[in-house]
Order: sequence, then structure tokens, then C-alpha cells
Amino acid sequence: MVKRNIDEEFRSDVLVDIPKEHERRFGCSGKMLKPSRKSIEAFIKSVPRGAVLTSSSLRAVLAKRHSAQVTCPFLTKRALVAIAEDPKSKAPFWRVVMGNGDMIAAYPGGVTTQAKRLRSEGVRIASKGGKHRVADLRERHVAL
Repeated sequence: MVKRNIDEEFRSDVLVDIPKEHERRFGCSGKMLKPSRKSIEAFIKSVPRGAVLTSSSLRAVLAKRHSAQVTCPFLTKRALVAIAEDPKSKAPFWRVVMGNGDMIAAYPGGVTTQAKRLRSEGVRIASKGGKHRVADLRERHVAL
């Protein structure tokens, strides 16, 4: 069995057919974008201070730009974490949150650090039982 090299998959955007066994999961057939880290990094650099972008919106915009039906959620998350862990990256990864406004636990420092960074930019965060969520997601979500 050939070992998959995720880093190789990050170098360029690639369109692939949605595998038949995943059509139900994605709710469609057609093309899936395997996004490059560069594409994701460039897009999140456009999210202004005090605004947020959901990971699902990020994937939808990338898919539309590449005439695909969906963007791979696994590779999108993997790229976001790689950007977050790269000390040389200037992209504001912390401005990308889950579809419901929850923080992304996989980021360095976890949900508490992401919530703290967003608060410092004026984003209201609701915290309850160790969970942190953007309180005013509709108002703070960047217009696409």
C-alpha cells in the first residue's frame, strides 16, 4: 500500500471526481476541489480584523471559484492547521471558525487561545462549559 503524502497534496489546487461512495456524504456528484495551502492562506488573508469566516463558507467559496461542487473538508482543515502551526505565516487563521461559530480545537493553543485572539479584535465570544462560540456570528461573518 502506498503511503499518502499530505504535504504533496497541499502544493496545488486539484480537481477530482467525487468518488461514488462519497456522493451521498456530499449530497452530489461532480467535482471536488482538493485545495492547496496557498489558496486557503490567500483567501483568509482577506478576512478583515473583527470579522470571521466559517470553514463551511470558506469551502463553498473555494469550490465556486474552481467550478467544483465541493471542497474537501479534510484537506481544508489540514491546511488551516498547517497555516496555524507555521510561525512564518501571516494569515489570520484564528478568524476561521466552525459553521456554528464554535472555535476550532485543532489550532495551537486550542479554543481558549482562538477565543482570546478574536476577543482582542472586538468579536464577542459566548463561553459556557469550556466551549467558546462567536456570539454575533451573523453580524461578524464576512460578506462573500
